[in-house]
Amino acid sequence: MFSGNEIGIDLGTANVLVYSKKEGVILDEPSVVAIDNQTKQVLAFGHEAKAMIGKTPEKITVVRPLKGGVIADFDMTTEMLKQIMKKINKQSGISIRKPNVIVCAPSGATSVERRAIEDVVKNSGAKAVHLIEEPVAAAIGADLPVDEPIANVVVDIGGGTTEVAIISFGGVVTYNTIRIGGDKMDDDIMQHVRKTYNLLIGERTAEQIKMEIGHALVDHPEQTIEVRGRDLVTGLPKTVILSSYEIQESLRDSLLQILETIRATLEDCPAELSGDIVDRGIVLTGGGALLQGMQEWLSNEIFVPVHLAPNPLQSVVVGAGRSLQFINKMTADAAK
Repeated sequence: MFSGNEIGIDLGTANVLVYSKKEGVILDEPSVVAIDNQTKQVLAFGHEAKAMIGKTPEKITVVRPLKGGVIADFDMTTEMLKQIMKKINKQSGISIRKPNVIVCAPSGATSVERRAIEDVVKNSGAKAVHLIEEPVAAAIGADLPVDEPIANVVVDIGGGTTEVAIISFGGVVTYNTIRIGGDKMDDDIMQHVRKTYNLLIGERTAEQIKMEIGHALVDHPEQTIEVRGRDLVTGLPKTVILSSYEIQESLRDSLLQILETIRATLEDCPAELSGDIVDRGIVLTGGGALLQGMQEWLSNEIFVPVHLAPNPLQSVVVGAGRSLQFINKMTADAAK
């Protein structure tokens, strides 16, 4: 059985969040690590490391150890988690030694990827590791009645993936995953600026453009933003003004693929649950859900109500933390 020493971890492509039963969300940092190439030591992680992206000397490399929702660099992810555990012990005054951890895994993760997640968390000092499927965690975190026999549709638009799942009776009935999320949208913006203006901009600038003037495919009053980057022809710094209309156009393909994934999942839905979806609609979670006009655009396209989770960025980790009680219940039932 679990003791009070329990935490939930959302190992996201863009952010790592940690939830403790007593304190709620105790850590929310970008999944970024800066390492010294010679000593292989971690110099910084989280916000500190993210601020270094594209600005470091040769001897320092900034890496994002998670890609597409799964672990791309095992050692770096382990190091990052060790740093996270240290930071939690330091800042929150909670002593988390050998915690029991529940960690989120994408629905489409292979058994090898799931094992990698378990191993990484164990190597960073956890006593026991339980995996929960991300959409189920997101649904619990968004206050949906997941253990009832009704359809709960969750669209989790994360940094590396978008997961669409229909959940009923505490499990995933049908799901689809697509490796398109916030990172792909940033990339779309970088490519657009490069092709149209011969201007090279970095990830952080692209993310800022997306957050400030990015829109889903809805009508909106035009917004503009001034962007600085390096001119690919002259090699000199240059400033351009971007319009929200051209950014919207650059995101079109990725958004349509997300829409297609939602449609495909709804088409796979058992007939008995379809009626619930018409009444209850779908719930958006993840950072991508915050793109301006996303809710309005999706409800126009799929003709069912679209709701935004109370806290889209934290839904998954809050659900992971809350699911500890379900796991306690399950282990108790199994022991009977």
